[in-house]
Amino acid sequence: MPKWLNVGKIVNTHGIRGEVRVISRTDFPEERYKIGNTLYVDFEDGSSLIPVVIAAHRVHKQFDLLQFEEHPNINDVEKYKGHLLKTPADDSVELDEGEFFYHDIIGCTVITVEGEELGKVKEILSPGANDVWVVKRKNFGPDILVPYIPPVVKKVDIENKQITIHLMDGLI
Repeated sequence: MPKWLNVGKIVNTHGIRGEVRVISRTDFPEERYKIGNTLYVDFEDGSSLIPVVIAAHRVHKQFDLLQFEEHPNINDVEKYKGHLLKTPADDSVELDEGEFFYHDIIGCTVITVEGEELGKVKEILSPGANDVWVVKRKNFGPDILVPYIPPVVKKVDIENKQITIHLMDGLI
């Protein structure tokens, strides 16, 4: 069975011309939403993936607005509301050194350079200049926010699902 990557979630329609509002979950919206690309609408059970071809893409506020080929009005896309957009995992993008896919980072164990295990990355925030990795503590306590910057993140070992960080003052 092929593995799928979540690209985004269709949260609503936009206007009457068949646009949908998408909250992106992809590292590369400019690649995933390129005109002519095929994505798949997942109807939650995993057995029903409907292919859609990107006809138009634009950004409006915090949403990506997409229009699909052969879906010229709101009635054509209403059924997609609340469903995920997916792409095959083998449809990957080449990364530069020091870049990672979200799915590679989420779930990694975070340890300090001294060897203390802090917890696991549960999500990634993209507030601006650099990503922030949200670490759910191993023990009880509030989440740790780890900025993905060289002074903090010292080593990322995707194979062993482990991230080593330098614990700077004020980080936790």
